[in-house]
Amino acid sequence: MENTLSPPPTPPRRIIALHGNQGIPFYIFATVFSSFCVITGLIWDICWHMSIGRDGLFSPPHLIIYLGAVVSGIFSGYEILRITFWGNPLEKSKSVKVWGFFYSSLGELFCVWGALAMLTSAPFDDWWHNTYGLDITILSPPHTILALGIISVQFGAMISVISLKNHNKLFSNDNPEKKKTRNRILFWLFSLSAGFLLTMWYTLLSEEMGIRNTHKSDFYVVACIVFPFFLMALGKAVKNKWTITAVTVIYSLLMLLTLWIIPLFPAEPKLGPIVNHIDHYQGFKFPLLLIVPAFFADILRNKFAYLNDWILTLILGTAFLLTFFAAQWYAGTFLVESPYARNWFFGSHYWYFGSNPNWEFRYKFPTWALDTTPELIKGLGIAWVSCLISTRIGLKWGNWMNKIQR
Repeated sequence: MENTLSPPPTPPRRIIALHGNQGIPFYIFATVFSSFCVITGLIWDICWHMSIGRDGLFSPPHLIIYLGAVVSGIFSGYEILRITFWGNPLEKSKSVKVWGFFYSSLGELFCVWGALAMLTSAPFDDWWHNTYGLDITILSPPHTILALGIISVQFGAMISVISLKNHNKLFSNDNPEKKKTRNRILFWLFSLSAGFLLTMWYTLLSEEMGIRNTHKSDFYVVACIVFPFFLMALGKAVKNKWTITAVTVIYSLLMLLTLWIIPLFPAEPKLGPIVNHIDHYQGFKFPLLLIVPAFFADILRNKFAYLNDWILTLILGTAFLLTFFAAQWYAGTFLVESPYARNWFFGSHYWYFGSNPNWEFRYKFPTWALDTTPELIKGLGIAWVSCLISTRIGLKWGNWMNKIQR
């Protein structure tokens, strides 16, 4: 009797079988470039408001933001139309059917929707300023629509790269060296897109996470709610030893480069009252030291990868809070109080033109931004619980992203 081996059972989820060579479509590069444009334009726009005041519909920062929206919308929209009308069956099998007719990837849908939201927010923002004057907060109604559009474009860029990276795993009849090179390129495209999205995430929270709040437990509660969720998800979504660190490096570099480059250009206030007389752009902010907990998170998640996600949550969440608190507490002290931080590198001397340059708390912590020891301990306890919840949700979300193929 002849013995034969049966083929392994088919996994319950859908698998898309791919053969041949897989290139990186040009629209992937276009969407990552769009993600870069919108966040750099947004940071420039904030510096414009800090240094000049009122801007117009077609101010230079706005044009950079619109460029990102247009590039994202055009290239993603073209890709949807191309696959819908001229795509082969394999391409359509990797897409989602929208409205019963159009074929699109998940990332392309987010990019197109985000581009439309951003372009819609532009005339709304101009009308808002003409009607109500200068914004006193980042998240005014038109800015909220703009922010949602930006996040959608950036998330779409990131998801597009993840989807293509997941497809790349399924190509068996490909040159190993080419596949390795393509994987490396896709990893850095992912790191760029995720780093730009992390920068946007921080920018939205920057009013609540100023350096004068670093000695208050509320600062760490907010950080532990929003950052572990995002960072741990990325570590699960893309299997690489240094995924989280690479993303925070991109975030840190983007924040530093805008802090160093934008103030090189002349600018003067054009909206009263002018209390602080300046002649150059004021920089935005020195980055949070997220790279420190990211580094330890990468080490720990690789060392304990065999553990289930619940135990991993306890390890990663606790490590995030301890390392971020230790790093950011002393960094905050340095940035606020040290005269060595008042230079182009750290940028703690930049000041809004409408604020009094002789404010007594300009270079020290205000009394209301300091916790007593019992308040700090209680607040850090809340931050720890928040961090565990955020980490667990992030790991769950990352498992989902790791399976995206459309």
